[in-house]
Amino acid sequence: MATLLGSESPCTRGKRRHLNGNIVKNLTAGKITGQGFSRGTQLPGGLLLERDKRAKWNGIPTLLKKLYESSHPNSDLSHAHTFLKALSSQLSMEAMSFVTEDRKTAQESTFPNTYTFDLFGGVDLLVEIMMRPTLTMQKKKPKMNDDLVKDCLSVLYNCCICTEGVTKSLAARDDFVLFLFTLMTNKKTFLQTATLIEDILGVKKEMIQLEGIPNLSGLVQSFDQQQLANFCRILSVTISEPDVGNDDKHTLLAKNAQQKRNASPSRAEVNQVTLLNIPGFIERLCKLATRKVSEATGSNFLQELEDWYTWLDNALVLDALMQMATEEAEQSSTESSDESSLATSPLRHRLPQSMKIVHEIMYKVEVLYVLCVLLMGRQRNQVHKMLAEFRLIPGLNNLFDKLIWRKYTASNHVVHGQNENCDCSPEISFKIQFLRLLQSFSDHHENKYLLLNSQELNELSAISMKANIPEVEALVNTDRSLVCDGKKGLLTRLLTVMKREPPDSSFRFWQARAVESFLRGATSYADQMFLLKRGLLEHILFCIIDSGCTSRDVLQSYFDLLGELMKFNIDAFKRFNKYVNTPEKFQTFLTQINSSLVDSNMLVRCIVLSLDRFESQTEDVKVVEVLSECCLLSYMARVENRLSFLFRLINIINVQTLTQENVSCLNTSLVILMLARRRAKLPFYLNALREKEFAEKYPGCLLNNFHNLLRFWQRHYLNKDKDSTCLENSSCIPFSYWKETVSVLLGSDRTSLCAIASYIDEPFMDLDRDLLED
Repeated sequence: MATLLGSESPCTRGKRRHLNGNIVKNLTAGKITGQGFSRGTQLPGGLLLERDKRAKWNGIPTLLKKLYESSHPNSDLSHAHTFLKALSSQLSMEAMSFVTEDRKTAQESTFPNTYTFDLFGGVDLLVEIMMRPTLTMQKKKPKMNDDLVKDCLSVLYNCCICTEGVTKSLAARDDFVLFLFTLMTNKKTFLQTATLIEDILGVKKEMIQLEGIPNLSGLVQSFDQQQLANFCRILSVTISEPDVGNDDKHTLLAKNAQQKRNASPSRAEVNQVTLLNIPGFIERLCKLATRKVSEATGSNFLQELEDWYTWLDNALVLDALMQMATEEAEQSSTESSDESSLATSPLRHRLPQSMKIVHEIMYKVEVLYVLCVLLMGRQRNQVHKMLAEFRLIPGLNNLFDKLIWRKYTASNHVVHGQNENCDCSPEISFKIQFLRLLQSFSDHHENKYLLLNSQELNELSAISMKANIPEVEALVNTDRSLVCDGKKGLLTRLLTVMKREPPDSSFRFWQARAVESFLRGATSYADQMFLLKRGLLEHILFCIIDSGCTSRDVLQSYFDLLGELMKFNIDAFKRFNKYVNTPEKFQTFLTQINSSLVDSNMLVRCIVLSLDRFESQTEDVKVVEVLSECCLLSYMARVENRLSFLFRLINIINVQTLTQENVSCLNTSLVILMLARRRAKLPFYLNALREKEFAEKYPGCLLNNFHNLLRFWQRHYLNKDKDSTCLENSSCIPFSYWKETVSVLLGSDRTSLCAIASYIDEPFMDLDRDLLED
């Protein structure tokens, strides 16, 4: 040891022994304070060798010191690469065990090699080595060996997934994050770079600005289709609004307050605009989303399969892939025994078709997600126009039976949550993203008719003509060259598979949402009849009443869909009465509605609105007949039942708990009162609320709460054009009447019989307290 460290005085030896016993402690402290030793490369080599065996460092600090010494500027990095390979072999084994063991919480004891590598400064050293060419003053930047860069990236990724804190420390270095994007121009290192960037952006405190990436447009245009699909995984992090992760933050009160503080566009919105400005970007995504599997498999398919482990979210995907491959291989072996032809064909042609399909599906999941987010953004109309022009919907329609909703697997029947980020198979993720895209595409937009084919558009025209009503303007303006091809449009295909789903399948939720979005907006009799003719109402009622479905999410989506399907449609109520033909069935239906008004209030609103319209059409014999026979309309016609709904709707919400999900309860209660006001019955309803309070021995509680809710309503809706338009379209009540009714209810004149304040006794008044402040 003396030859390694030189001669020492007794004092020096004492210091060395002290350092020797506290290397880990000193290194950790040095990283935090910036004082003393912060890297293992600063320590004497002899000391590292001496401590290595006892500390079980497996030679990593020594290898790091050699890597450091052989990677100085202008040095031959071939020696450095040799040391890096030795380090990489030790770290990769831990990373593989991490991926296959359900990604446990990273701990020093579980992954000692990666922990030691990071502790002794390995992560910082690799970042320095990789970025060194960018620091030179030379005009011609020195180029690093591709394999060296690849190994650096792999080691960094292994450290990220195995050692807590590494990803965050890399994310804090904006210069390094932007540098990584420049590496994506190299196809040889693209996948490793993309993988590392995705992990880093996932933990970065501030969302990266895409416009800050050097030559982003040129970078994206240089990608082949495979690279572009993988790049969408990164983009999904940069264009999605971050999830707050706290239910309280999702209240409308908190959201409104945040919007006031952040009036300018968010980073995600700015990034969306940046992407849309890249020439050909949306067109290429549409081609990716709609290409067939036979068009996708290239000669580098095997190489990509080998690299998959570096970017799979979890082992479930790989398990599903291999299971399907095994099943198909077994099926093929029973069908053919000609092994000679199999042995002589190129290996990539011998891969099971299911493996190629899942490979393509994984790409499409990412692409559809990006398109879906863009469709829901501020540039929605611009995106809509491009998706129509590039024939996204007809392309998806052509893939529906062969790829999107294939019948070969039971994975269709997996019940799983609504969270699109859940760990589920590629097949399930693909279906959900597809359905979310349809929902976003159809929702309150005239392009929804692109989901039909020409024959189906003609059918809508015929329905309008037979009913002697004008065609919807959006239908007349639909460009027939952009609609679906084939015997069925996309909406009809969706209805077909919807009816086959098991009662509690989570796909039912997304399917119902997609179909409902087609009906949302101004009510169209022709659209409703188109779906009624295909048995949709009977299917929904079967699911609610007879199927034994217990999923609240599925039931809520079916209540909402039923409301849109039946609203103002006398034929739908007649069909309802034909299906619900016994008191037992009707009672089951009511029980489902009453079990959760938050879930069913949109249907209640539909029934109340429809009843009000039908009662003004008594000159129509058909309407009079249905009014007298329909059990549902008769039930809602009884004032005590409408009041019962009103009491509960007001009672289950307050200003502090209002969310996007339950604010509809407030609007439904308002609809009931607006219709009462039209018939000069508003004082009767307000007095009934007062009597309910006294009967429950809580005077002022219900009306004070309702008063505060209406004050919030004014602040929320009078500044939001979209929401007010939705209210007007869905109710066929002018928004001016909504505003006027709320103002009347909030009137301060205690002599007014239409003001809430008149029905609260002075001792119980609580109207001055401002619950709406931030």
